Amino acid sequence: MSEVKLTQYSHGAGCGCKIAPSVLTDILKSNITPIHDEKLIVGNSSRDDAAVYDMGDGTAIISTTDFFMPIVDDAFTFGKIAATNAISDIYAMGGQPLLAIAILGWPVEKLSPEVASQVMDGGRQACKEAGIVLAGGHSIDSPEPIFGLAVTGRVDLDKLKRNDTATKGCKLYLTKPLGVGILSTAQKKGLLKEEHATIAPELMSQLNKLGQILAPVEGITAMTDVTGFSLIGHLSEMCEGSGLSAHLNFAKIPKLAMLQEYIDQKCMPGGTTRNWLSYGKDVQLADEAFKNILCDPQTSGGLLIAVEPNACTQVEAILKENNIEPICFGELLEQDEKLIYVE
Repeated sequence: MSEVKLTQYSHGAGCGCKIAPSVLTDILKSNITPIHDEKLIVGNSSRDDAAVYDMGDGTAIISTTDFFMPIVDDAFTFGKIAATNAISDIYAMGGQPLLAIAILGWPVEKLSPEVASQVMDGGRQACKEAGIVLAGGHSIDSPEPIFGLAVTGRVDLDKLKRNDTATKGCKLYLTKPLGVGILSTAQKKGLLKEEHATIAPELMSQLNKLGQILAPVEGITAMTDVTGFSLIGHLSEMCEGSGLSAHLNFAKIPKLAMLQEYIDQKCMPGGTTRNWLSYGKDVQLADEAFKNILCDPQTSGGLLIAVEPNACTQVEAILKENNIEPICFGELLEQDEKLIYVE
């Protein structure tokens, strides 16, 4: 393990580095008419987790990339979290990862190659746990450390899960608790208690293999992973794409137990405000304080799953088998004035 504290070398952390959704919309505007390819099943239009390309034999290729700056101080752990986060996009669409290519930016005048090697080893470990090879990559000299992967996967078309295909009446489940952005900010401020130090890194290092296990369940009508745009952001995209509104019970939303003490110390990442400014107009909260957790940018967060009522028993059994408490925290109903209502 490295003694260098990597978070000192970056202005942001993990998926909290993401460009604000409202700004990203402007960036993605183009005067170039794109090529139309009928085999491209999922592209930019739905802001899904990855691109999906029909191979014409009942299967599809899934292609994604994700990278960011350090969210933890330890180099190996940073590499593992960044790789886990990138691979998650394949699992979130019900796919099987096949191989990965590394993306590395390194401040060679500030940090030694040995530290970069530890980051790479963390990435290799995540790939090993996913059963894939880290097959190559590209590196540059950059002002801040950056690491991530481009990942290729495959999926049977009848098992493909999208973020914009949810149906009315579906129940909502989440496979990891919210709050890693708050804990990571507390760490960066030097306020994180020792007994809480391993909670976020352990959560962020957990692969979302469950997505591949859930893929055959026909009653799962939509699935995505919750990352930098927060639960509110990713659920908004699901609702908008599916033409529905979500009604949530805040008390039932999976969240880490110790968050309020860090919220009281103003340990909210900058991404929380950016997420609210981008999505808040479509959200009605019973209590404004809810947004500190609901808009918390997650790094390598859990899967957000929309499940038809007749499949809930099956899905809950799978969650239990994988040591996840199956808590239904919301429901999708007809689209109303707002996309999300939280009581």
